[in-house]
Amino acid sequence: MWTCPICNQRFVYTNSQHSCNERELSDFTKGKSEHSLALMNNFLEEYSKIGEFVLHPSRSRIAFAARIRFGYIHRIGKNFVDVVLTFREAFEDNYCFYRIGEVPGGTYYQHYLRIEQKEDVNEEVKHFMKLAHERGS
Repeated sequence: MWTCPICNQRFVYTNSQHSCNERELSDFTKGKSEHSLALMNNFLEEYSKIGEFVLHPSRSRIAFAARIRFGYIHRIGKNFVDVVLTFREAFEDNYCFYRIGEVPGGTYYQHYLRIEQKEDVNEEVKHFMKLAHERGS
């Protein structure tokens, strides 16, 4: 593992490309509704039951990382939270993702999930959360 000497983020590869911005979780959540923050906290709580990970807040998102980054909170709206999980294949046969996009270069696929209620983090979603965490570990 390599630790950036500027921001102290840990990476698998030496000199991994990243942004050394000094952001806190509160920078990203400032001004968000209580409902959306409760949805985000519930999602993160459910994820912590699957395995260990750390959060890397940035200017535009909050990444999840175990050994490597495996997803992120893409957007916190007034009454929803958008999450992206990253996989090496596209999981087209599902009910939970509203969009699946291939990352340029064709190596990874980003799967977009919208959480509007705590119940949206159901068994199908937890299954994909576990797969993403395994990939990140």
